[in-house]
Amino acid sequence: MADMILTADAVGGVKSIINDKLISENVQTVLVIDGAGNILAHCGQDTDGVDALSLAALTAANFGATSQIAKLIGENDFSLLYHKGEKANIHFARLGGEMILVSIFGDDVSLGLVRVRVDELAADINRIFEG
Repeated sequence: MADMILTADAVGGVKSIINDKLISENVQTVLVIDGAGNILAHCGQDTDGVDALSLAALTAANFGATSQIAKLIGENDFSLLYHKGEKANIHFARLGGEMILVSIFGDDVSLGLVRVRVDELAADINRIFEG
């Protein structure tokens, strides 16, 4: 991956895309993090109700562990993870080589919609952060 440029304009651009593609569809919270668990962007309807720092660190660790599981079965990596709960669902998607997009949403939002929208915005987010 190319060097990432993290400026206020870049973060604002990423938040704008996320708001247009995911938050407008009732996804509650979205984080963009790097592979070490650093938060690059955080937006949504419930940003105060989520411990974003812990979520980012655990997500990075989860992807690290899952990457090793993938290798055990002959895969290079898994590009997305999904967990369904009683009240909330969480979708994790790798963006490029180093970023992970985390989407938290309820049962009023379909997984298919989240997957399509994440695919649509992935290239834009990579382009913005790579300058």
